[in-house]
Amino acid sequence: MLKIHGSARSRAFRCIWAAEEAGLPYELIPYAFGPGLKDAIGAVNPNGKVPALQDGALTLFESLAINLHIAGKVGAPLMPAGDDGSRVLQWTFWGATEVEPASQQWSYNTFFLPPEARDAALGAKGAVALAARLAVLESTLPGPWLLGATFTIADCNLASILYMARYNGFDFSALPRTLAWLDACFARPAGVKARALREA
Repeated sequence: MLKIHGSARSRAFRCIWAAEEAGLPYELIPYAFGPGLKDAIGAVNPNGKVPALQDGALTLFESLAINLHIAGKVGAPLMPAGDDGSRVLQWTFWGATEVEPASQQWSYNTFFLPPEARDAALGAKGAVALAARLAVLESTLPGPWLLGATFTIADCNLASILYMARYNGFDFSALPRTLAWLDACFARPAGVKARALREA
């Protein structure tokens, strides 16, 4: 059984969703945020952060690496081979390097941080940067899913990165195809279950 270390309200949400999509049994091992987190989780993640994964003798950190591992255990269609496998990596890394930093800059300075710690100018810059990245997605979505006709772990990975933007007021009005894709991702049974845990 997979052991997912972390709170459903953290990036462990991504890993829960991936395990649900894969149909693999897992145990969620919760952690409280705060000054004791680093020591509590240090044995499975030397960075002192959640999430981490234990799969038998294997221990992994980094949520998107965990998701690629989970998908790799079950293979296609969640983790396809060949060129489509390379496209999964492309969209996953694009989400991590292009989308997530902009999304975090917007979200931290819009609703996540206490009001006195927010910088409205930084939040606005984050929104502009995120919109520019998502315009790329809007113009290149090949079908209902990132790789075309079939949902893969790339969809789970990128949609989970966009969770906070989707449900905390980011303006998707100029991105109708992206919004339809995102809502379809979250409407999948595994997405619904993972969201329920996160939003409980």
